[in-house]
Amino acid sequence: MSTPVLDRTAPTEHPVLDVLAARWSTRAYDAETAIDEAKLSAALEAARWSPSAYNLQPWRFIVARRGTALHAQVVDSLVEFNQLWAANAAVLIVAIAETESEDGKAISHAVYDLGQAVAHFSVQAHNDGLLVHQMSGFDPEVVREFADLAPRFSATTVIAVGELGDAAGLPEGLQQAETAPRVRRAIDETVVLSA
Repeated sequence: MSTPVLDRTAPTEHPVLDVLAARWSTRAYDAETAIDEAKLSAALEAARWSPSAYNLQPWRFIVARRGTALHAQVVDSLVEFNQLWAANAAVLIVAIAETESEDGKAISHAVYDLGQAVAHFSVQAHNDGLLVHQMSGFDPEVVREFADLAPRFSATTVIAVGELGDAAGLPEGLQQAETAPRVRRAIDETVVLSA
């Protein structure tokens, strides 16, 4: 199946790397094409090499490929709205923060460092032609139960990964969102102090 052509390049105020300007979060995933394992491995490798305070690497990932029982469990943890589209993704990844060390010491920067790892994953994946959409709409306790996560681990987000599909297969409101103009708050509204 050929990938639909859709230019979603951001209208940036200042030049950025092409891969960053072109990165966007689709909800239209190809429901047939399996994940390219080499591309998935490269994205996970990029996450593995992201920076972390004290090199603690306080991140873990659950990688669930479409068609597996694990994928179905992750889909079941999603809120209904996300289930409408995310089930088509070739892979669903649960990003997990290690919020305490094995000896019970709090890792205050765990969620920040996990976010960096996911950002590195996202950029590498997009560079290689995969699309990534992060979701907060899921039940972390459902994940904790099926993954048997210790209390020191916190499921933080679910990430849909795969090839671009046809937006016509989405519910009508979501079809419009796939092509709506991309917008962001202006930099001068984001930088609160500068000298």
